[in-house]
Amino acid sequence: MANEDDCRAALERIAARLAEVDGDRLAEHVVERTISCRITDLGLAYRTRLHAGGLDPFEADGDPGSAQVRLTVGSDDLVAMAGDELHPAKAWAAGRVKIEASFLDLLRLRRLL
Repeated sequence: MANEDDCRAALERIAARLAEVDGDRLAEHVVERTISCRITDLGLAYRTRLHAGGLDPFEADGDPGSAQVRLTVGSDDLVAMAGDELHPAKAWAAGRVKIEASFLDLLRLRRLL
């Protein structure tokens, strides 16, 4: 099981990867949204804001259910996705990642993956 530091580093890698996406492509598919990531096996949750410029820094979140896009994942799967060892769409299809969002937000996320 990954620890809190591993998960924070994984979230930072994901944010850095999103920052590498072409600005025009990102702006085309991104609508400003709050995103929470709940890490089930560690009892942790983080929040960020997605916008045309990328992701804001992740911060601890005491109410992950109030975000517009909510991810639920185990620590090992989060680290594996950040390290490109697990594709997010495959993890979702296998039930290893749960995504709660509006239908339109799911379509937008799919385009970015």
